Amino acid sequence: MSEQETQQAPQATETATYDARAIQDKWLPVWERLQPFRADDASPRERKYALTMFPYPSGDLHMGHAEVTALHDVIARYWWQRGYEVLNPMGWDSFGLPAENAAIRNDEHPATYTYANIETQYESFKRYAVSFDWSRRLHTSDPEYYRWTQWLFLKFRERGLAYRKSSPVNWCPNDQTVLANEQVVDGRCERCGAEVTKRELTQWYFKITDYAQELLDRLDDLEPTWPARVVTAQRNWIGRSEGAHVDFVVEGRDEPVTVYTTRPDTLYGATFMVVAADARLAAQIVSDEQRPALETYLESVRRESEIDRLATDRPKTGVFLGVHAVNPVSGERIPVWAADYVLADYGTGAIMAVPAHDQRDLDFAKEFGLPVRRVVDTGEENPEETYVATTGDGVYVNSGPLDGITDKATGVRTTIEMLEAAGTGTGAVNFRLRDWLLSRQRYWGVPIPIIHCDACGEVAVPYDQLPLELPELRGADLKPRGVSPLAAAEDWVNVTCPECGGAAKRDSDTMDTFVDSSWYFLRYCSPDYTDGPFDVEKAKAWMPADIYVGGVEHAVLHLLYARFFTKVLRDMGMLEVDEPFAAQLNQGIVINQGKKMSKSLGNGVSLGDQLAEFGVDAVRVTLVFAGPPEDDIDWADVSPAGALRFLQRAWRLSGDVTSAAGTPAAGGDVALRRVTARTVHDAAELVESYRFNVMVARVMELVNATRKAIDGGPGPADPAVREATETVAILLSLVAPYVAEEMWERLGHEPTVARVGWPEVDPALLVEEQVTAVVQIQGKVRARLEVAPDISEADLEQLAMADPAVVRAIDGRPVRKVIVRAPKLVNVVV
Repeated sequence: MSEQETQQAPQATETATYDARAIQDKWLPVWERLQPFRADDASPRERKYALTMFPYPSGDLHMGHAEVTALHDVIARYWWQRGYEVLNPMGWDSFGLPAENAAIRNDEHPATYTYANIETQYESFKRYAVSFDWSRRLHTSDPEYYRWTQWLFLKFRERGLAYRKSSPVNWCPNDQTVLANEQVVDGRCERCGAEVTKRELTQWYFKITDYAQELLDRLDDLEPTWPARVVTAQRNWIGRSEGAHVDFVVEGRDEPVTVYTTRPDTLYGATFMVVAADARLAAQIVSDEQRPALETYLESVRRESEIDRLATDRPKTGVFLGVHAVNPVSGERIPVWAADYVLADYGTGAIMAVPAHDQRDLDFAKEFGLPVRRVVDTGEENPEETYVATTGDGVYVNSGPLDGITDKATGVRTTIEMLEAAGTGTGAVNFRLRDWLLSRQRYWGVPIPIIHCDACGEVAVPYDQLPLELPELRGADLKPRGVSPLAAAEDWVNVTCPECGGAAKRDSDTMDTFVDSSWYFLRYCSPDYTDGPFDVEKAKAWMPADIYVGGVEHAVLHLLYARFFTKVLRDMGMLEVDEPFAAQLNQGIVINQGKKMSKSLGNGVSLGDQLAEFGVDAVRVTLVFAGPPEDDIDWADVSPAGALRFLQRAWRLSGDVTSAAGTPAAGGDVALRRVTARTVHDAAELVESYRFNVMVARVMELVNATRKAIDGGPGPADPAVREATETVAILLSLVAPYVAEEMWERLGHEPTVARVGWPEVDPALLVEEQVTAVVQIQGKVRARLEVAPDISEADLEQLAMADPAVVRAIDGRPVRKVIVRAPKLVNVVV
């Protein structure tokens, strides 16, 4: 808020002092007693579910928490004022690595750190006056909660959606745990920044790929109400492509190797094959002579991150596997190589290389002297000579029956028909999305409810024995050793098999914490329910969440997983909705001096210090007024002091009003009543379009207009002044609850202003008596006319052409055209 904006209104003469801390201390216990935001499941009113992403308890609240909850609360409080029954819950995503690492440092149990921080944040949230329904509070690390996370895991497993397999996985050497692909950012662990390597481990997966097509298709439904960048990120991550599965016969192998390609029409240009060096296939097909070379090469590949392996600008490396394959369309014998630029988890871990039309393949061919054959003539220079791959459309050459065809779709279709007729391939759809790796080798997470028995295999922990609780470990017992700390808890891990009674071991991994957060919003609907993860009928009544507010950093991970869970639960008959979140709003981040806040830069801003200096309301107004919700906020460019002065001016209005509470506004000053009516009307539209900052600006204008009416207009006793001031209090209740409540009391009302209802507007007050019509000549404004809003185009043209300023500007020149847009514009062309 600029100094100019906060000094526009005349200052009140009242001598009373606004004391932000005293007002906070006064109203907090009152709200605690009244519980105005407790959602009633039995209410006959229309329901709204306002959801914001629950926090991880890693200390007290920071500026990011302050921003997202201030923005979210505008919506929740607005819905209460509009007469809805609002579910606005809060809890904590309380499992995770930070608590475990703190326990190792402090030689304590992770719960000590976790629950102490939860209580700190809880008290701060209450002081920050967010309209949460605290009766629905939950923590994902409570056994009462993770019992049902385990229950859901077993139900998914029964449906074939949870399975275990051995595969190369992302390994963080610092945290000593597996990471999902989505948790590797630029080749590094998203949490600690360590360079990620590969390991072969047997892990649990959720079969999210079974829902890939629906996850993609339903994005069309979400597009109107979700941020475009989130929808795009999910589409790209799912990554649907159409092409073909092509079978290559490989020497010494009975089964053909199937590769997926989006360009089967370029098969005649496939002059070699490449297998991921760390794929099982490479070890299966390599010749005995070349096996030592592969093993030596593999050692170096395992030290590389995926981001490095996929980089287009790095030198190509590889090793010949000593075998050949047969190109299924040309019959040509082509060599098979192992390389690092193909990933083991992409399809079968093998590709057909078409170097003329793929730069990575071409770079590899150049490095190892492999043949290059152009099969699409794009009119550019021949890549066989330039070593610059061509990727555009053109005419097929060197392609047998495709020669001369110029249409790519025809080329693809014809090739697939040839493959299917020969039994060497089929048309196929592929997805970039991979199954969700959920095993973690850490302690502070949900234990996987599976027992491993040599005789019976994988055995589920019986449902009546859930929750399977964590053993008591602390401090040094939790240090990373390459396996889960649970594996060393002998008394816990060694059990009797529930089926045969023989010796067995518990699964010693815990679940990815994204599992906990994939269904928490459903538990809010019935947090004390004991017969299932949630009461199905209550979930049907409240779901989907009408708004979900949170950071764009969750565009792929959390949102995709929550959508997957919702679809599975729908198919289990537990939900009726297809999507969990009807609309979504992303907030920006709070930075300082143009940079992200950090201790090393010394530009951190303490939320606690800001609240102590300026008060809760001033900080909330500053954050909401700073700009559109999705924009970053630079704390160096805003003024909580200015926000505080604005709130002081608003508060003074409530002490200046002299008319009695309940005085009808009908006889009040019409001009002020019009400003009030227009403000209320605009505020509703602005909140519903997430333009909260402009809504605050409209309230500022109303405060200024009311002050002028008191000091230099109809005076403090005018009923319109009371109407305007009460409106200010109600609108401010969305962003500055303490000031709003204090104003409401000073105006003679009982608490709480947050539930009094949206002000009613007389439609007649919204009808403008006059509007300003602009007259332009040759695009320049020459006159402004005050006219009736319903003036006809003919009358407006006549008035404009008779205006002295217009006559002088035309200066006798012939008028070629007059364009009239009544009631606001006349454009004259001379």
